[in-house]
Amino acid sequence: MSADPKAAARAIDALRRGWPIAIAGQPLLAVETADPLRLAAFDPEDQAPVLISAGRAATLKLTNQLDAADPDAAVLVERAPWVDFAAATALADPQFDLATPLKGPFRALPLPDPAVAAAAIRFARIAGMLPAFFVGGTGVEAEISLADIAAHENAEALAIATRARLPVAGAEDAEIVAFRSPHAAGEHVALLIGQPNGQPPLVRLHSECLTGDVLGSLKCDCGPQLHAAIHAIATSGWGILLYLRQEGRGIGLVNKLRAYQLQDQGFDTVDANTRLGFAIDARDFGVAARMLTLMGQDKVRLLTNNPAKVAGLGAAGVQVIERVAHSLPPNPHNERYLATKRDRTGHQL
Repeated sequence: MSADPKAAARAIDALRRGWPIAIAGQPLLAVETADPLRLAAFDPEDQAPVLISAGRAATLKLTNQLDAADPDAAVLVERAPWVDFAAATALADPQFDLATPLKGPFRALPLPDPAVAAAAIRFARIAGMLPAFFVGGTGVEAEISLADIAAHENAEALAIATRARLPVAGAEDAEIVAFRSPHAAGEHVALLIGQPNGQPPLVRLHSECLTGDVLGSLKCDCGPQLHAAIHAIATSGWGILLYLRQEGRGIGLVNKLRAYQLQDQGFDTVDANTRLGFAIDARDFGVAARMLTLMGQDKVRLLTNNPAKVAGLGAAGVQVIERVAHSLPPNPHNERYLATKRDRTGHQL
């Protein structure tokens, strides 16, 4: 049976509406968008265990750190009598740990199919939701396979939708190019600055940051980096800014704000992501490589401090012939954030 990328899009819609889905025949109800009535309809016998990420389970002492290091690893928690909907919500969302003491004790069950469980954790991240599900009920509204998820995420489906001249502050000679996939929501864009001169362009991969780019958040350096990148590319004579719809390093806006809540409790940006059950960086730089390839660029000078971007482009077929440093001075609100990027994620600051 061939993969159907549209099936994954329908399943994402169902998850966000609080409807049960099935992955490879395994019924799942997302904890985040469920409620007591939906749970009762899905699991009238109160038997459905709760699937959570290994990263979250490590907080509950239900897995070892080796398992927790895999962002897609999963743990199945027995549905003990005290695991009602409220308790499952507390299991799923670590931002409430201080306000909602967990009842426990909790017991991990063997996973019937680790590959399907891992796919469920990954699919929650794709949908921008907490990686937590009730497992094994009824009333499924959408069914997908593992191949459907892979097809939905395939960067090769991305295509140029349209383009137009767009003078911007700091670069009046600019053109915007929009990219769209028939399977995934959200358009990526590229800002071409200056005119090709026969040399590899200076390229910046900038992941969308609503709080920093639009609202001027001081918790990160995204807004200043965006504007500094436009200036640097314009000064270089020719280059491309890729604006990627990968908010929160790929976990989505709502989950990023949950991570902010954990940071306010004392966790750094790395531990906040892993406690939520996500990878430290969940972005797919194959999307950026596809955009560059569609614009005829397979060799670039990359404006970045992040070695993962260099490696990600290279793995997807775009050669980085030079890494150009791109850093800005900290402020009192983002000093720890920048130090964490330097010390824990290898940023060359």
